[in-house]
Amino acid sequence: MRRTAPIIFAALLLAPALALAQAAPRLTVPPIVFSQRTLPNGLRLITSLDRTTPNVTVQLWYGVGAKNDPPGRSGFAHLFEHLMFKATRDLPAESFDRLTEDVGGMNNAFTADDATAFYEVIPANHLQRLLWAEAERMTSLVVDQANFVSERSVVEEELRQRVLAEPYGRLFNLDIPKDSFAVHPYRRPPIGSIADLDASTLNDVRAFHAAWYRPDDAILIVVGNFDPAQLDAWVDKYFGPIRRPQAPMSAVTAVEPPRAGPRTVLEYGPNVPLPAVVITWLAPSARSPDAAALTVLDAVLTTGKSSRLYSQLVYADQIAEQVFSSADLRAQLGNFYIGAIMAGGHTVAQGEAALEAQVAQLRDHPVSEAELTIARNQLLGATVRQRETVDGRAQALGEAVIGEGDAGRANSDLAAVAAVTPADVQRVARKYLTADTQVVIRYLPESDRPSGAPPPPPPPAAVPSPHYTGTVAELAPPAQRTAPPPIGPPVRFEMPIPAQRTLANGLRVIVAKSSDEPIIAAELEVLGGAQTDPPRLAGANSLAADLVTEGTATRTEPQIARQIESLGGELSAASGWEASQVSLNALTSQAAPALALMADVAEHPAFAPTELERVRKESLDALAVDLRQPGSIAGFAVSPVVFAGTPFGHVARGTLVSLPRMSRDDLARLHQAWWRPDNAILVLTGDLTPDRGFALARQAFGDWSKPDGPPPAAQPVTGGAAKRDIAVDLPGTGQAAVVLAKASIARSDPRFYSALVANTVLGGGYSARLNDEIRVKRGLSYGAGSSLDARAATGLFYAQAQTRNEAAPQVASLMQTLIAGLAAAPASPQELEARKSSLVGEYGRALATADGLAGILGALAIHGVDPGEIDIYAGKVDAVSAADVQAFARDMLTAGGDSLIVVGDAKVFSTDLKSALPDLEIIPLGRLDLDSPTLTSP
Repeated sequence: MRRTAPIIFAALLLAPALALAQAAPRLTVPPIVFSQRTLPNGLRLITSLDRTTPNVTVQLWYGVGAKNDPPGRSGFAHLFEHLMFKATRDLPAESFDRLTEDVGGMNNAFTADDATAFYEVIPANHLQRLLWAEAERMTSLVVDQANFVSERSVVEEELRQRVLAEPYGRLFNLDIPKDSFAVHPYRRPPIGSIADLDASTLNDVRAFHAAWYRPDDAILIVVGNFDPAQLDAWVDKYFGPIRRPQAPMSAVTAVEPPRAGPRTVLEYGPNVPLPAVVITWLAPSARSPDAAALTVLDAVLTTGKSSRLYSQLVYADQIAEQVFSSADLRAQLGNFYIGAIMAGGHTVAQGEAALEAQVAQLRDHPVSEAELTIARNQLLGATVRQRETVDGRAQALGEAVIGEGDAGRANSDLAAVAAVTPADVQRVARKYLTADTQVVIRYLPESDRPSGAPPPPPPPAAVPSPHYTGTVAELAPPAQRTAPPPIGPPVRFEMPIPAQRTLANGLRVIVAKSSDEPIIAAELEVLGGAQTDPPRLAGANSLAADLVTEGTATRTEPQIARQIESLGGELSAASGWEASQVSLNALTSQAAPALALMADVAEHPAFAPTELERVRKESLDALAVDLRQPGSIAGFAVSPVVFAGTPFGHVARGTLVSLPRMSRDDLARLHQAWWRPDNAILVLTGDLTPDRGFALARQAFGDWSKPDGPPPAAQPVTGGAAKRDIAVDLPGTGQAAVVLAKASIARSDPRFYSALVANTVLGGGYSARLNDEIRVKRGLSYGAGSSLDARAATGLFYAQAQTRNEAAPQVASLMQTLIAGLAAAPASPQELEARKSSLVGEYGRALATADGLAGILGALAIHGVDPGEIDIYAGKVDAVSAADVQAFARDMLTAGGDSLIVVGDAKVFSTDLKSALPDLEIIPLGRLDLDSPTLTSP
């Protein structure tokens, strides 16, 4: 009865929601209009024009991925992805950052099983330079021993951070592929292994580049604002002369055998707070006629709170802290899997039985039309959101070419998804998700490994490196280098123009049109936030925000989830330090019903006792997971260390001690006091005019009653606590998190823009000083940076990085040295100009999306800054001088009071750290008490 009763109860509650879903619209996604041609050397060019943006994305997709890693060199395609950002014959190392980030753009790359992709977003007048540079690194990449060793160290730190330091990193990155495939190279993780990376040599790298980085293995994608004829001429000029190598590319011919029967595998990992279970099946390739039905089946299982696994395992039965699934369909074959991280007190056996029951239900009974409509609309809504940006559209085209061999599938696949029927979903469930071909992976803490269990298999025998005899490119002397092409005339950008009104009930409404894409975003900012958490109730505002979407006076949580998801929208709530937010993203055609639902959750949350207990338990389980991750623990410790004794001096999300203390009345009182229209701001952005936005606001929120009396005011926080250095001992973790933090300035401080630029010079981007020194030059971290959180009265500055445990003292020392250097000497004109361009460019890209613009306008409103600030932002950044940056660093960043927080395996680093910091406090994880002023339990 314990398992069946909730199902019956939920079914009774869902009847009205099912009626809503049955009436839900059939959504459509505008197709991507594109052109394509193939050069004589085999390079494919795909273009899509967008005159509404000042930017353009250049993406180069190579048909080489992790499946093409040489034997004994797993992770090699990914390593090479990193090396492609080094020098070419005419460009010194890191020049791609100079050509992109330093002019207001961005660049990045990723490695998948079937491809490695490099992408940039730049102001459109820099297009010619980027095309030239991409051709440069295809033909004349320079890889010397120093760059190779440094970047290999960075990749190993990425592996430690993403795989070894995360409680479930081994499960998702190593165990699922290894246990799902028997012989196909898809069984090797794209990130590889430290042993294989250490075995690689310079000869390996040079041979790999010669074999795969060639025009007939490349797809060049350009989306954005450009002149088509000029673009064609530039592509022919820079890529046309590149010769196609005579040697053929080696194809992956491995054939994965059918599974002979079911199998159960036990896997173990350190720092695993909750056990997990995964069930995998072999699936077809992305080109299969069954791909659309499997994609919809995946959405039915886990996309959104109305999905089957969430609504049953997480919501009704409450046996899982998290559920997931994936229709991972690749170029050659696929892997379909489902899984759950168990809730506290529940076993993998329970999870396995529950997952198998859900799959059996799909095999035995067709899904309803209402459920299918919800799944389809969620997929189509997510697609519209992805395609709001030029790089999102380019990525959709690239994925279609690599996975399915045809860019047109980016459009036709959506039509296939829209055409999927209940019978199709049941058919593919019966065809692929069979009980006799499943592999069950049980992921358990290392402490559960039975004594005497067989040891892990020995590493495979070493594989010798090839003898490379080809051409070796070298960086030319400065006088002999070809200069980059000229920069074109700037492309004018129409800034959004915010308009604002105040409704009769006191609700301030800000509306700004961001684009013509059929999307709207809404953000309701309720002043207050975590700084108003009552004493001993850290996380009260966070928990209250979590609960507003979990049921109202007239709607249950399942009804809310089904209604918003049937519209293809997203609705969420959260609490920051100075405000709580309800956020909505919906298609323009569904704005009115979506906003009506948003208003209901904001105004009338029920705080039902059953929902409170469920959400509280989920929060405690999530905390248990985070308290096994060094970065999360360091983040929790920042506020209690920096702001001890103030309203900021606690963990905003709550703790294992504070969350159980909270009653329904506590949360209802918070909501009654702070959630009122005259204490809130509604921001509407996207594809709408001001008049349309104000009409929608009145329709949805006009009847929100304003209580008598003025709204409350938060107690201002002035200053921080005394300097304190701590290390939290997390034995066995793969990395250490290093954070340097201190109190900083108010948003209203006249030095705000100086602070913003100073932070960007120090740690705001790939080319900033922290990342350049710690990652690029020394290979000590996958990434290092800093952040400035300027609040109403006292803000926060912090620098952070993750590194191998033994390097934690060195990284901490480098952070302090770099901060001191910012105060000791002015930044050069070139560095200052580059960092300011990066700052303005990032801001501009955020303004171009509905969610980004809503977030920026909401943040301005919280601090009482006029929304017109977005139009003068670039000018204020540009006005900051090197002297301003130096003065801010001297007066605020190096004036004392900075606290160091290190979380990792203390036995590795504590001796060296203690010698540099005699007052260092070492706190074992078992004694860490985030509610105590000392952070330690007795």
